[in-house]
Amino acid sequence: MKRTLVVLTMSALMFPVWSGTALAQQVPYRLSLRDAIQKGLQANLSVLVANTRVQEAEGTTVRRMSAAVLPRVHGSSYANLQNRNLRAFGISLPGMPDVVGPFSNYDFRISADQNIVDLQSYRNWKASQRGLEASKLDYQSARDLIVSAIANLYLDAESAAARADAAQSRVDSSDALYRLARSKHDAGTATGVDVLRSQVQLANDKQALLVARNHYKQALLVLARNLGMNPATPLELSETLTYEPMPVPSPETVVPSALVARDDYLALAKQREQLMEQQRASHARYLPKLSVFGNYGALGRSIGSATGTGVIQAQLDFDLLNRDRNGEAQEIAGRIRRVDDQIADFRRGIEVEVRQALLNLESASEQVAVAQSGLDLAQRELKLAQDRFQSGVTNNVEVVTAQDELARAQENHILAVSNYVEAKFALARAAGATEKNFDQYTGH
Repeated sequence: MKRTLVVLTMSALMFPVWSGTALAQQVPYRLSLRDAIQKGLQANLSVLVANTRVQEAEGTTVRRMSAAVLPRVHGSSYANLQNRNLRAFGISLPGMPDVVGPFSNYDFRISADQNIVDLQSYRNWKASQRGLEASKLDYQSARDLIVSAIANLYLDAESAAARADAAQSRVDSSDALYRLARSKHDAGTATGVDVLRSQVQLANDKQALLVARNHYKQALLVLARNLGMNPATPLELSETLTYEPMPVPSPETVVPSALVARDDYLALAKQREQLMEQQRASHARYLPKLSVFGNYGALGRSIGSATGTGVIQAQLDFDLLNRDRNGEAQEIAGRIRRVDDQIADFRRGIEVEVRQALLNLESASEQVAVAQSGLDLAQRELKLAQDRFQSGVTNNVEVVTAQDELARAQENHILAVSNYVEAKFALARAAGATEKNFDQYTGH
């Protein structure tokens, strides 16, 4: 009995906590488009991988710079105890033992070397710098691509939400029609067929609402998956599908600016510069290399008797015959031709992307105007049909037909606005610098 009381008391004490936690968990997370983009950039694997490549390229640049222009300094010391067989070295004197020792010596030394003239290492360092710049552009290109992808996923969810709202409005309208038919039937001004027809329409609209809500939830799940969020987290979009017109620029204006703003295109150009530096480094392999080396330290039979000794020397190295260089030059020349072909193809691809985006934007703008007109007409038709049924001029067949027409007009309007927003996102991607200029295309 005592144990039961304890359990009941603990349950009573914990209930507010559990209730509060459950309520807190049920509060949906309101997600804006900008918030979604930031989360996508933080969680996307392509962006993370591109960032590690930048870090790797930075390390390569530091190594190349160290080999080309920076001195290398290191220290060493040793204590040695040994004996020597002089006869093994051809030393044999009367009265001198064959083996001398053991004896000890100590050496503490600092050594340094420095390239004075090494064009190959210098060009390799420059090539690594161009490679680092290309990696940074690739990283930004990956971010721009993810910005565009997340924006389209958010748009899909907005479209699904708009369809769910439209389906809900049709359910409300059908429910009002059903109640009106029941009222008129009770008053003897409508037939049972009118009531039955309104019930069928209400059932159909409820079915469509269930499908629309499920599509909306599915779109939110896909969005959460790509944002790296817990799928169990309830989401709610803070922005709705909205038509915000923008002026349509000409291809002659957008294409040149895209060629200087597209990071993926600029990354290819940097890769070509990197290969050109590697080609210069390959040519420099036959040039002499001048370097200096020196060391200084204390050497003695004991630590106390050690005295300073050192050396400094200059060294000149050059290849007389090395067939490896010819093969290397051929490899680099082939890579340069490949990148040249890619750059030319990319340039044409950018122009096609820009022109397609502008055509889609212009067409979608016209579609929105037509769809808005159709939506207005369908709403007027429904209002007139409702008035005629309300006044007893006709039965509710006209109302049901008008509701179907309104549903088709709503879908056309949602589809047209979605196409227009998608065309703006495509233009933002085609024009380059997507992350930087994205707000210009969303109107935020």
